Amino acid sequence: MPEQHNIEYKKDWHDDYLKWICGFANAAGGVMYIGKNDDGDVVHLSDFKYLMDMIPQKIRNSLGLVCDVNLLEADEKKYIEIRTNAYTVPVSLRGRYYYRSGTTNIELTGLELNEFLLKKAGKTWDDVPEESATLFDIDSQSIAKFIESSKEKGRMPEISGLSTFQILEKLRLTEGKKLKRAAIILFAKDPNKFYPNVQVKIGRFGTDSTDLLFHEIIEGNLVQMLDAVPQQLNYKFLTRPIDFVGLQRIERNQYPPQAIREMLLNAMVHRSYSGAPVQIRVHNNRISIWNQGILPTGLKTEDLKVEHNSFPRNPKIAEACFMAGYIDAWGRGTLKIISACKESGLPEPEIQEMNGGVMATLFTRKIEPELEGNGLVDGLVDGLVNGLVDKLAESQQLILKLIQSNPKILIDEMAKRIGISRTAIDKNIIFLKNKNIIRRVGNSKTGYWEIILPK
Repeated sequence: MPEQHNIEYKKDWHDDYLKWICGFANAAGGVMYIGKNDDGDVVHLSDFKYLMDMIPQKIRNSLGLVCDVNLLEADEKKYIEIRTNAYTVPVSLRGRYYYRSGTTNIELTGLELNEFLLKKAGKTWDDVPEESATLFDIDSQSIAKFIESSKEKGRMPEISGLSTFQILEKLRLTEGKKLKRAAIILFAKDPNKFYPNVQVKIGRFGTDSTDLLFHEIIEGNLVQMLDAVPQQLNYKFLTRPIDFVGLQRIERNQYPPQAIREMLLNAMVHRSYSGAPVQIRVHNNRISIWNQGILPTGLKTEDLKVEHNSFPRNPKIAEACFMAGYIDAWGRGTLKIISACKESGLPEPEIQEMNGGVMATLFTRKIEPELEGNGLVDGLVDGLVNGLVDKLAESQQLILKLIQSNPKILIDEMAKRIGISRTAIDKNIIFLKNKNIIRRVGNSKTGYWEIILPK
């Protein structure tokens, strides 16, 4: 039997293996076998008598634990079983804390250690009172918007006639006369006054992840950012293709809005607020949202693509978002993202753990080099851009996309949307005109841009 999240095999004893026992004690418990190889085959211990006396003493003196240490035999070969129970209090080895995650043993440091110690004390980060916060730090408009959003689902407790503090009490966001951290994240006028990096960073990238074209940093409480981030994405970062039905111009979203919203909600509800901000990367063919904070023990990225239980990192924030109707309490967020992409004809999203956090990525449709049927305008323009991708700079491709979505767009608006100077826009316009890719019809005020489609 191969090693599992709660089983470890070692050929012989080494004092360094106390770290593994410490990791088991801090996680869900586990079993270590001394005298087995990586495949679980017994290799016999010649010094088993000495080890049976020494190992329990080492564990007790170094960790303060009492483990079951048993001598076992298979085919006349001796090996030792060390059974470690899960402990409700944190266990350290010479002042260091270890934790069994999957089949690896990790040392907890920084924010992971802080969260671990809080959890062992029966708390989560968002459940701790913020000593310096008062009601003056709470934005009443955000609470009003939150309450308005909750009406459709009917999950909120009765709050008619209650004061702001009483409403926060109903939401379980207070402790005595103090506001909890969750109240600050959800409703504060300036959460960054208390915790740095309550932000969402958005970057627009070109040919690869090193080619940053422009970026924005959005700050605010969770309620505010749920509106501000999608607006900024649509305004500056995403290009919306166009369909024409008869004479009617219909804009369709590059990505399903519900998928973007669920990704953003997941990131803000499950992120570690002691760490880095939520980060959104927009490329030509994909958009990804990353939040710091690894998945809970026992939950893998593959599990997020099927029915799974909910393990919120910030349960107080999650509970409030559930009452407002923002999220479900059943771990269905990732399933909604996958379903929305499928309904929109997009590839399946990618969800992976990376850099101490979780990243979800949506991908655009694949564009064929030649389109059949009636030749939709948006398809032809996309094909033109793709065909010239090696010849056009990223800013030139974005200009074409902006003209595609709004032929009457002004140069100043292009500069603002793309995030470069008017002079740079002028140079790119001249290039596109000289290449016979675009032309101007009419004057600079009342005219419009026209993309010269391939014949």
